[in-house]
Amino acid sequence: MSLYEIAFAGQVVPGAPLEQVKENLARLFQADAQRIALLFSGRRIVIKSGLDAAGAEKYRATMERAGAVAIVQSLQVEEVELAPPPAPAPVAPAPVAAAAVAAPLQAASSARVIPRDEYMAAFSDVQAPDFGIAPVGADLQDAKAEAQAPQVDLSQFSLAPVGSDMGQAKGAPAAPPPDTSHLKLQE
Repeated sequence: MSLYEIAFAGQVVPGAPLEQVKENLARLFQADAQRIALLFSGRRIVIKSGLDAAGAEKYRATMERAGAVAIVQSLQVEEVELAPPPAPAPVAPAPVAAAAVAAPLQAASSARVIPRDEYMAAFSDVQAPDFGIAPVGADLQDAKAEAQAPQVDLSQFSLAPVGSDMGQAKGAPAAPPPDTSHLKLQE
């Protein structure tokens, strides 16, 4: 089944007024003026991808009625040629977690990608390892040594008896009452 994408590069149907086309697309896509301005920036913008032929034609016809020229392009599906699986190596009996971690490392081969266009052709000779998939339940994180508590010398400290003063700050003594001897009451 062929898949298609709908793109727009800011072109309008001949004879259609630009402002009217912008208004029609704003209503069609329910977009604000900023998004419509982005559509008319001159760059090719993909509107919808992964459509079948009927859906792509429906989008193209709807945009044409709005006054915009839609670009319908067939999507090329990349074909990936996988490397053959590595020959099974004799493995000494080991715990399951160690064997699960070692298996992907032994299976480090590479996959070959067939490029879809000249841009992707630049990456066809890249040598990258093909990491395997660990079995279900395998521990993927490297084992870490148990952290040891730091050695702290506490011999200089001692415990005070229960109820003893631990050196809390004492409150300030109460201030003397103010001198009111010079004050008199009048009738």
